[in-house]
Amino acid sequence: MSAIPKINQHNLEALCLAIGDTSNGLTGTQIGSLLRQCGIEDVEPGITKWKRLFAALDRKQERDRCANNILNFVQTVLAPVRFVGNPTYYDQFRGEINQVLAFSGFTVGEDGAIRQVSQAATLNEAQLRAGTLRNALLQRNVHSDVLQFCRAELLQENYFHAVFEATKSIAEKIRTLTGLAGDGADLIDPVFGVNSPLLAINSLRTETERSEQKGFANLIKGVFGTFRNVTAHAPRITWPINEQDALDLLSIVSYIHRRLDAAVIVPRSTNAAP
Repeated sequence: MSAIPKINQHNLEALCLAIGDTSNGLTGTQIGSLLRQCGIEDVEPGITKWKRLFAALDRKQERDRCANNILNFVQTVLAPVRFVGNPTYYDQFRGEINQVLAFSGFTVGEDGAIRQVSQAATLNEAQLRAGTLRNALLQRNVHSDVLQFCRAELLQENYFHAVFEATKSIAEKIRTLTGLAGDGADLIDPVFGVNSPLLAINSLRTETERSEQKGFANLIKGVFGTFRNVTAHAPRITWPINEQDALDLLSIVSYIHRRLDAAVIVPRSTNAAP
């Protein structure tokens, strides 16, 4: 491999702060073990974790006159096998390190491998370079039920199936709230019918409120028809979904979940006649 230019000291310091973070980073024992594994001298083992790491990595790249062994250390830290059983933590930890690496023009993929990316100049750019779909959703404060139904797919950056799983969560919540067993329009129409609803998102007292109830029902059916039904039947290769598409759709699903959480369950015995 050709020599990789040294990482400047400000960026290296930030990288060490992320890896040695007191709350989410490596323990002192892990730092010592991984430095030994990578053949990097642990020059000051008795000091603060991140400073200890900086001392070791800074000396190594100064002696090497390149950053190759620094990036190899990062790959070792983020080897996916080290996080078996805790994929959520891995995703978060990798995202934090990637935000720092972005300022040096690198990122660590979900496979743990280092790749070059365009160098970030701002915090927003760094977040975009580093961000996984899950991180972007967390920043938007997306409803927890969306993340719950598609967590595994999000960790794999599998947008196609993330969309499919998230849209299925809408019908599942409606069935849980109402006790009905239908799907699609057969489920939505009786649940949100303004004359005899099982769920009401407002008081339904005014024409505006009744229109909102109808529109909400149509929104759900539109999501089903546009995305869930398509992803259920179309091969992934013929219906590609990029990150921006997935982010926008999952935000819509999040909105639907929030409105369902706030909806009033109308007892069947008090439903008005159709």
